[in-house]
Amino acid sequence: MEQIYIFMLAALFALAIADLIVGVSNDAVNFLNSAVGSKAFSLKTIMIVAAVGIAIGAIFSSGMMEVARKGIFNPSQFNFDEIMVIFMAVMITDILLLDLFNSMGLPTSTTVSIVFELLGASVCIAVLKILNADLGFNELANYINTQKATEIIFGIIISVAIAFSVGAVVQYISRLIFSFKYEKRLKYIGGIFGGVSITAITYFILIKGLKGISFIPGEWLTWVNENTFLLITISFIFWTIFSQLIISVFKWNILKIIVIVGTFALAMAFAGNDLVNFIGVPIAAWQSFDLWQPSGMAPEAYSMGQLSGAVKTPSMLLLLAGIIMVITLLLSKKARHVAETEIKLSSQGDTKERFQPNLLSRLIVRGTINLNGALTAIIPTSIREKIENRFEKPVAKKKKGIDEPAFDLLRASINLVVASILIAIGTSLKLPLSTTYVTFMVAMGTSLADRAWGRDSAVYRVAGVFNVIGGWFVTALVAFVAAAIFAFIIFKGKVWAVAGLLILAVILLIRSFVIYRNREREKKNSRKFEREDVITINEIVLESSDNISRVLGQVNSLYTSVVDNLGLHDLNKLKKCKKKLGKLDNEVDELKNELFYFIKSLDETSVEASKFYILVLDYLQDMVQSIGYIVKNSYNHVNNNHKNLKFNQIRDLKGIDRELEVLFSKIKKDFDDEFFSNIEDVLGGKKALQDHVSTLIQKQIERIRSTETSPKNTKLYFGLLLETKDLITATMNLLELFRDFHRDYKSYSS
Repeated sequence: MEQIYIFMLAALFALAIADLIVGVSNDAVNFLNSAVGSKAFSLKTIMIVAAVGIAIGAIFSSGMMEVARKGIFNPSQFNFDEIMVIFMAVMITDILLLDLFNSMGLPTSTTVSIVFELLGASVCIAVLKILNADLGFNELANYINTQKATEIIFGIIISVAIAFSVGAVVQYISRLIFSFKYEKRLKYIGGIFGGVSITAITYFILIKGLKGISFIPGEWLTWVNENTFLLITISFIFWTIFSQLIISVFKWNILKIIVIVGTFALAMAFAGNDLVNFIGVPIAAWQSFDLWQPSGMAPEAYSMGQLSGAVKTPSMLLLLAGIIMVITLLLSKKARHVAETEIKLSSQGDTKERFQPNLLSRLIVRGTINLNGALTAIIPTSIREKIENRFEKPVAKKKKGIDEPAFDLLRASINLVVASILIAIGTSLKLPLSTTYVTFMVAMGTSLADRAWGRDSAVYRVAGVFNVIGGWFVTALVAFVAAAIFAFIIFKGKVWAVAGLLILAVILLIRSFVIYRNREREKKNSRKFEREDVITINEIVLESSDNISRVLGQVNSLYTSVVDNLGLHDLNKLKKCKKKLGKLDNEVDELKNELFYFIKSLDETSVEASKFYILVLDYLQDMVQSIGYIVKNSYNHVNNNHKNLKFNQIRDLKGIDRELEVLFSKIKKDFDDEFFSNIEDVLGGKKALQDHVSTLIQKQIERIRSTETSPKNTKLYFGLLLETKDLITATMNLLELFRDFHRDYKSYSS
């Protein structure tokens, strides 16, 4: 019997290591975004500072299992075997849930996930105990502390509203004071701003970051709490003088100092307090085992009342956990993927939007525009002009190959300072705030106040914020339900269920890793249009030839696959063709979305080439629309269980497919090799190919007059032939355009 629980302990600690990895990947968004988005320092420097903060925070952490101490469930009501079932279900759920959010690139709260997993698993076991004892469900209150879950839910709602509002107000006032041209004003009032900012971060470190250090005497913490105002005053005076010296004597940018210190503080607080979310449950399981083992009692008879107290973590385990967290932060690509979500939602400039607008986001944006119009009519013109001047952004010439910061150092500083203050205040008042929720919503509030959400981006950004917030509530629901289900399975299946769920978890994690790796590889291999790179005629030619090659290759593959699987009536493969079509359509649509930046980035001698590039994309879209009709109608025909095309029809389509395959392959090879002199030869076969399609249309007309009996087949077949003809026409028009432009370009350059 003892060996079973030793196995479960080993599994729990293995899950804890994996949970540390996926947890850091998600929570890195809390302390990385301001520094990374503002490009205050190189990514390497930012990562090193954050890693040091994590290492110190982990080592100094008291390791108290807060969720157990706060009483999500009453341990005295559960026996040892039941407690182990709860902990195992919680850890399996936690690692799968956090990895899911990482893969989607969405930040979530590790605190909320662990709390609701404990709640779900303990509710499940409590209900089973109540049913077995034939008791009423009113007894559930003796097992579960529902008040704590309620506090967390209200804490989420309150913290979201307060963080967003305070962030917006502070950023708006700061921008009115400093404007976007803040360098001059920093020389005069930068010392005061630095004093306030670093004092706030220092207060945050004292209240939030160091409150759990085990070796600090309790009377010291009491003295800090009783003399908070004195400490803040002394700190403000010291940091104001320090900041002014940094600005006046050393000529350093005080905003960079604020950003890097704030990044360190948030990273330290994260490791010092949120570490328990990843290793607290395995440590509690270990403590439970140590309590039960010497008792000599059966696991189902030993009550776990002694677990109600605080559970401390050995220092060596804290050190090991800190090392794992640091390594994960430095190596994890998913951490940067999650960070991209907040950075893009708060970006000052235009960026590719991740989220699609919805009804709610449209209504909010439309209402805000109307409200702004009404306020604008009320505010005097002179005041309105002064405000507009404060928000006027300097026009900076983009440098080739250099990405612009998503926002400036002033906003990055406000993000960190406001988040630090709110988290510190919430902690001092013992409010159940989430670091993730506060930091994210402050960043969204400052983005709104800074006018980062313009008319062209607001509806997407608002939709993104709602998606993320919705994901937070989904976290709680999924964590509760999944942990309850896993607890039920383990309770009934015992060790075999544990083994099965562990295998399932490993399979799902491997699958998630493979999918993520393949997705990243596709992004890397797919050469995307870079707005800073395409500035000369030669680069336009190369970019256009690359786009033509990629689209032709995918169109060729789709056409062949559709004809083959339409003949086989294979619905699943036609469905896959439909998914591939969606990706191709999005790719061409993305290229058209970048037209504005393409035209803006051209040098003076290449502006005439913009028309050529626009027409290239137009013909590519015509080709995608033609293959889209062929794919969708073939899929719908089979999905509606209509009759198969006849053998003669499939044979004729396959003949066209072979000719197109030769044509497209030849064009693709020539464009890949940048060997454009063969275009004329390809164009020479245009009439023969179109005549072949016209002949097949005539043959089908004759079949209708003699043997054809299916109107659905006729509709599909004619549709395929006509769209094939349009596909050939668009391809040839594209080649003619490219031939003429390339010929003119060569004449011009010679």
